[in-house]
Formats: sequence, C-alpha cells, structure tokens
Amino acid sequence: MYSKLRIFLPALAAMCAFAQPSFAEQIGEVDVDWLGNDIVVEAIADPKVKGVTCHVSYFERGVIDRLQKGNWFEDPSNSSIACRQTAEQVEIGDIELDEEGEHVFSQRQSLIWKSVRVTRIYDAANKTLIYLAHATQVQDGSAKMSISTVPLWNADVVWEEGEPSQ
Repeated sequence: MYSKLRIFLPALAAMCAFAQPSFAEQIGEVDVDWLGNDIVVEAIADPKVKGVTCHVSYFERGVIDRLQKGNWFEDPSNSSIACRQTAEQVEIGDIELDEEGEHVFSQRQSLIWKSVRVTRIYDAANKTLIYLAHATQVQDGSAKMSISTVPLWNADVVWEEGEPSQ
C-alpha cells in the first residue's frame, strides 16, 4: 500500500500543476476536515476586462479521502464566485456580447471529463458584467452554479472597441 501511495502522490501533484491556469492565483486554502480536504480560493483577473477580479472557491479532496472513496481523479463540481471592480478604471477589450457569453476561466475537477468554468455575459441594458461559475461535464450536466455581477453604470469605463449599444 505504501509503495502505491509513493507512486500516486507525485503523479497527482504533476496533474494538479498542469491543471492550474497561469492567470489564477491561489490566495487561500482552508482545511475542512482531518482527511486533508480543503476549500481553495483563487483570484482570477479577467484577461479581457482590466480592473475586474473574480474570486472563485472550490472543494479539493485530499489523498486520504480519495483513497477511501476510490475515486482518485475527481473533485466535486461545487464552486462559488464573487467579482468586483478592483481598479479605479475598468478597461474592456474585445469581449463577446451575445447571450452565450464568453469563457473566461476553467478549473478541472476530474482528469478528463469535468470542470468548473467561469463565463462572462454582458447585460447591455443594465450596463453590467455577469460572471457565472458552473460545472461542465460530458454527460449528466450539473445544475450547480453561482453568479456575480459587476455594475458599470457608475464606473470609469473605457471600451477598446467603443461602448456597445443596447
């Protein structure tokens, strides 16, 4: 058992290192039990909207929990998000303006099939950026989601392509 664990831990660490996007910065990790399970909090700067930062939290299973449950390569899809203006001026680049929005960030929750994704949608009528954290899976889609908004109506906003009309 110990020799299998010695082989598994470095492989797991390598997979986790490759799963982290370069623009997400881990700013907190809270232990939730003695099995090594944690809640991770990351700061994510929107690459096309300078001056907006999202904080995403998600559950990360520890090695003991993975060994007990036998599901080694998957974390729960649960996540939470809060986005705010974090600079005096918001600079909006060439963003998608349709109702499907635009993928901003994703964090793998399994080796291949499942991830937590952040999608940005612009609400032109209310001059608001909407950030939706949701799970994506190949099948058995999940209804687990969280939403945060960044109102632009009273902010110093510069549009790279000019402010869109409603």
